[in-house]
Amino acid sequence: MALMVGTAGAFFLWSLEGVTRLRFAEPRLLFLLPLVGMAVAWLYERYGGEAGRGSDLILDRIEQGGMLPRRMAPLVLVGTLATHLCGGAAGREGTALQMGAGLAALMARALRVEGDGLRLLWMTGMAAGFGAVFGTPIAAALFAVEVAVVGRPKWRALPVCWMAAWLANQTCLAWGAEHERYAIGAPATGWNPVVVGKMLLAGLCFGVVGLLFVRASRAVAAGIKVWVPRPLWRPALGGLIVIGLYFLCGRADYLGLGLWSPDPAAGSLRSFLAGDAAQPWAWAWKFAFTLATLACGFKGGEVTPLFFIGAALGNVLAGCLGLPTDWCSAAGLVAVFAATSKAPLACCLMGIELFGIAHALPLALVCGVAFACSGKAGIYASQQWRIPVCGRWRGRA
Repeated sequence: MALMVGTAGAFFLWSLEGVTRLRFAEPRLLFLLPLVGMAVAWLYERYGGEAGRGSDLILDRIEQGGMLPRRMAPLVLVGTLATHLCGGAAGREGTALQMGAGLAALMARALRVEGDGLRLLWMTGMAAGFGAVFGTPIAAALFAVEVAVVGRPKWRALPVCWMAAWLANQTCLAWGAEHERYAIGAPATGWNPVVVGKMLLAGLCFGVVGLLFVRASRAVAAGIKVWVPRPLWRPALGGLIVIGLYFLCGRADYLGLGLWSPDPAAGSLRSFLAGDAAQPWAWAWKFAFTLATLACGFKGGEVTPLFFIGAALGNVLAGCLGLPTDWCSAAGLVAVFAATSKAPLACCLMGIELFGIAHALPLALVCGVAFACSGKAGIYASQQWRIPVCGRWRGRA
């Protein structure tokens, strides 16, 4: 399964790079976004079935058991590539998780896996997909065991999830696919109460923005379902809103993944982590573009846009707090993800894998604060909450 997922991950990364370059070369593709969104919505309406629930369906199956549809992997791949071809502000984490679990479903049927074996297979599929696409196998394994139920990680599955994530990542690398690696400076010249206070304040800001993103996403998605009852028309409305936002801000920085741009003056994740100054409201613009894209039913995922939002916000906070720009951008990248995914341990480990072990303690501090002040609700509606509050166990957020 991990070999298949690693191969599929390499194909996905190549395809994503290709459609992104094509979009940069042909900016007019943006005007096809409403039509492409309708076409993908029709595919899901006609052939998707339960696969339309995406990552939430996987989390449900991990907790409740049951089979996943095999069509999940090809449908999400087509939907994500179509979204990015036309400039939708989506990510790739949802695609990685669903491709991994969808290919695991092929193995489950071929080997007639049942019961608890299915739950384990879904977790290893998620870990393999995450590890192959992001190149962080340790964080991928921990994410798979941590995300389904907040406060009750499935530690017994961790070794096999790590094996799957590592093998999928090595397979992806063997095919020639590459992952971004970033070099950032130290958080400060020395540890003292002032520096720690600044980190705590930054973590608070990241957590609040994560909380706002989750609540806004749920509110907008619920409102869209009321205003536009037919699923086929929701992406058309979202595409029109994205086009309107593009003309309103006058910049293409907030379309697509936002990892890089051929324009050296454009804001991107790469430029923020290199220490280049961000526009003061770049994080808010990306926030709005992402809401318009994902709340209306486009495919891809929230995580890479959240990376952009967190890095851009950290870039701005660095100037206000007197912290190094590249470090504060890196802290924002993982902390906003921790606040919205409710997987702070995995996010901290991702920061270590991306930026180095020297940043472990400050990143853990910022991720912990962001998680603690971001509320219960996360980007996954099926996520369970099992942290005792005032002596009682709380259920689904």
